[in-house]
Amino acid sequence: MSDSAKNQKTQFYDYHVAAGGKMVPFAGYLMPVQYPAGIMQEHLHTRNNAGLFDVSHMGQVLVTGVGVATALEKLMPVDFDALAINQQTYATFTLPNGGILDDLIVTRWAEDTYFLVVNAASKDQDIEHLKSYLSDFTITHLDQHSLIALQGAKA
Repeated sequence: MSDSAKNQKTQFYDYHVAAGGKMVPFAGYLMPVQYPAGIMQEHLHTRNNAGLFDVSHMGQVLVTGVGVATALEKLMPVDFDALAINQQTYATFTLPNGGILDDLIVTRWAEDTYFLVVNAASKDQDIEHLKSYLSDFTITHLDQHSLIALQGAKA
């Protein structure tokens, strides 16, 4: 079976290929590992300026409901009520024994609405973790959405 048959493609796949991206399997997707300019030039450009990254393979989850901040705080050591609307934070999913399940980014979109970006390789486990502890809230996997990250010193 070919890589394209067993791996998904993001909405930006054709753009990556047209731009000369070397596509490799990553977390169930075909993702660009580098472009013709080379990894070092891409790295330095992003470190000194900014770069756009297709992170559509990552899990995007919307969690909503009255009191959801308090419920999320039982899963992550974060004061979610302190986050302003459109502010984000780096967080970790914790386990009942105090261990860490995974890391993620959480953005407060509205009073009782949070947008989570979880790692691609563990998105199914992370979404199940949310559902098992937050059954009183609406959890929506935004699996038809794309996501671009602007990163770097001038982002």
